[in-house]
Amino acid sequence: MSALLLAANNDNGLFGGLHKFWSSGTWLVIRNLLIFFVAVFWLATAYWVYKDARRRIEDPWLVAMSTVLGLVPFIGPLIYMLFRPPEYLEDVRERELEITAMEERLRNRDMHCPVCRAAVDPAFLVCPVCTTKLKQACTSCKSPLEPLWQVCPYCEAPVARRGHAAMLEQTLEAPLEPSLEAQLRSPRRRDRETG
Repeated sequence: MSALLLAANNDNGLFGGLHKFWSSGTWLVIRNLLIFFVAVFWLATAYWVYKDARRRIEDPWLVAMSTVLGLVPFIGPLIYMLFRPPEYLEDVRERELEITAMEERLRNRDMHCPVCRAAVDPAFLVCPVCTTKLKQACTSCKSPLEPLWQVCPYCEAPVARRGHAAMLEQTLEAPLEPSLEAQLRSPRRRDRETG
């Protein structure tokens, strides 16, 4: 036991080297560098929360609150990551723009001739390019009628329904070229032969 007391009193003892290290200038430099890097990491995470919140949140008040939450050391950014919006504002705007463009394309889908794909007005009865009959005209006021209408909304005249064969004959008013007529009839013949 006296040996232990001698070793504790002696600077060269078991804890003497550790005591010298903790009181040396090397430890102070290491400690200060560690504190500096932890502070830089803390400020960097707070800045990251600010930048990320600006990209994900539209309301400036919520961006400020997220930044304040990011200033809470180490736990704040983790809480922010749990509750932040899942996508960037830029992605949301891009998706909404794509949806708007698709809706516009769907709205304008009926604005083309089904045969030649030329742009036509909804009021046209016949395609001006290929003379395809697009709509039926009212028998009394000659206004264009939609296929499902039973009564003309302009003059209240009942819509006269024609047979399918009569509609097909009127669809192509101009005579077809012989090669085009043969191309149109050949798939039908194959269907009749195989059917």
